[in-house]
Amino acid sequence: MMNDTILVYPYDGSLYAYNVTNTSAAEPVSPDNVITGDGWENPRLVTVVNGKLPGPDIIVYEGQDVVVHVKNGLRSEGTTIHWHGLHQVGTPWMDGVSYVTQCPILPGQSFTYRFKAEPKGTFWWHSHVGTQRSHGLFGALIVKKRTETSTEDIILQIQDWNHDMYSDMEITKEKYRGYDGRMPWHLIRSLDNSGLTFSPIHAGLINGRGRYYYTDGTHNGAPLTIFNVKSGTKYRFRVIGTASSYPFRVSVDAHTLTVVASDGYDIDTVEAESFVINPGERFDFEIMASQPVGNYWIRGITLEKGRNHRADAILNYINAPASEPKTSRKLCTATKPCKVLNCPFTYYPENYTECVKLDQLKSAPSGEPAPIFEPGKSKEIFLNFGFPPSVNGRSFDTPDVNPLLQPKEWSSPCTSPQCGDDHLCKCTHALDIGNGDTVQIVLFNMGRRKGGSHPIHMHGHSFYVLKMGYGKYNSTTAEIIADNPDINCTGPGKDSQKSFCTNATWRNATWLNGNVPNIELNHPLRKDTIIVPTGGYVVLRIKADNPGLWNMHCHIEPHNLEGMQMLINESFANIPPAPIGIPNCFSYPPTPYRIGLIKNCTTDQCNYIFISFWYFV
Repeated sequence: MMNDTILVYPYDGSLYAYNVTNTSAAEPVSPDNVITGDGWENPRLVTVVNGKLPGPDIIVYEGQDVVVHVKNGLRSEGTTIHWHGLHQVGTPWMDGVSYVTQCPILPGQSFTYRFKAEPKGTFWWHSHVGTQRSHGLFGALIVKKRTETSTEDIILQIQDWNHDMYSDMEITKEKYRGYDGRMPWHLIRSLDNSGLTFSPIHAGLINGRGRYYYTDGTHNGAPLTIFNVKSGTKYRFRVIGTASSYPFRVSVDAHTLTVVASDGYDIDTVEAESFVINPGERFDFEIMASQPVGNYWIRGITLEKGRNHRADAILNYINAPASEPKTSRKLCTATKPCKVLNCPFTYYPENYTECVKLDQLKSAPSGEPAPIFEPGKSKEIFLNFGFPPSVNGRSFDTPDVNPLLQPKEWSSPCTSPQCGDDHLCKCTHALDIGNGDTVQIVLFNMGRRKGGSHPIHMHGHSFYVLKMGYGKYNSTTAEIIADNPDINCTGPGKDSQKSFCTNATWRNATWLNGNVPNIELNHPLRKDTIIVPTGGYVVLRIKADNPGLWNMHCHIEPHNLEGMQMLINESFANIPPAPIGIPNCFSYPPTPYRIGLIKNCTTDQCNYIFISFWYFV
């Protein structure tokens, strides 16, 4: 950790210059200009915007035009910025996905993003190139309604943290087997005994600060994020899951959380002791600062079996003593059980703790009903997320052009004979949907190579959550024992546990064509990122009313980078013209199509083509 050119180290919640030996007689260094992470003293490379971790908050009003100038100061990497949760209606080329909606901004280049701030809610921005997000290239994006409110906003961004490596290394080690020294990595399991990851972390951070905890429970005394509140005042916490891989259970000691929104959309409010937030998700909750004046722990605990990593912050009542909290988590009892919102499993393996599953929630009364499924006019799609990282057995092959604007220069269809129920393949997997279609999408996580629960993020839309199905669990140990029986992974006479589940359907044929029982159509939850539980499924609907080429992927960074993503090719003929001068990108030698452009272009076209060619090759 550096304060300008001075090395600093943590002690007792403060920072001191490297040569201070008597901290009681020394002046602490302000942490405001120091990226502390978990306080680990060995250097760790970060990739940040404007020198901050997280990057600067962007707070705008609904309907405003947002203009963001990005200058790539990286020496060796291109970059893009994705505006996570914004639909980009009419501006699909501003979605910020490299080699899907734009070419990477190369070192030294700049790119100006222009888009409308809608809908309102809690969103965030992050790099959509490689592992830059887990290096720190992200920040909050809040779109507020133009109405007066007495509730003060507080932004809380929670992430996992590894102080000596990053997702590139994790992917390589997972592929070829990871070791710490001579000790092999072992699969880290979730609380339901499903696989979580092979990749270990060292800490959790809240707004860029956390602590490294040793195995004996002591810690290195790194400074934490402090949220100041006034007694008797209501606050709205906007919580953003910026982690690379791990979910966190978030709570505030001695305070009941009133959850009011998820992924930007208001819900019928629900009170909970805590909630689980996965990479990419957002939850808004309100608390009343009605406890005795003091300091209270804000806790983020990973869902690891056998060990919990912590992300700590402090809720400080103004005029409280300058000391760390001495508070404890709520005591859960038979008469007052703890409710945990957004469990990725059916049972929480703690006494007197109840799971509140997402499909138990409803949108606020002002929310919209789900689009109607009309047989013959609507589609139903089944998509399995499995390993090696893939969707329906297809690992994503990233194009080498911008297919949104260069559709005739790329082709990687998933029609190879190797793509099948028992074979994995690599291709640019795309789902074609037409203008005005209602599409029911069943996301699931089953079969031969199912894994830990996947947070799936859809660009260009907020989908309607109609139903969730979970695996079968042991009611005593809370461990998963089988897949949900509602989905048939394979054909008659085949063992679904030996299948990649690439040709699934409903086990009960009467459920087809939008006839799934017990779905919520009147007040469905709206989200853009949702957990697909191990052995379970989620039923979603969207209306094809946003022409574009939209990415859909697991938001666990290593899973996404290894191929657990696909495209939604929506109403391509209706995509509006892009602004003049948006760059093209391509490999060399050029494709026959590009050669034809060069040979047959007019003077102005040739100037543009050759400038683009020189700019990117």
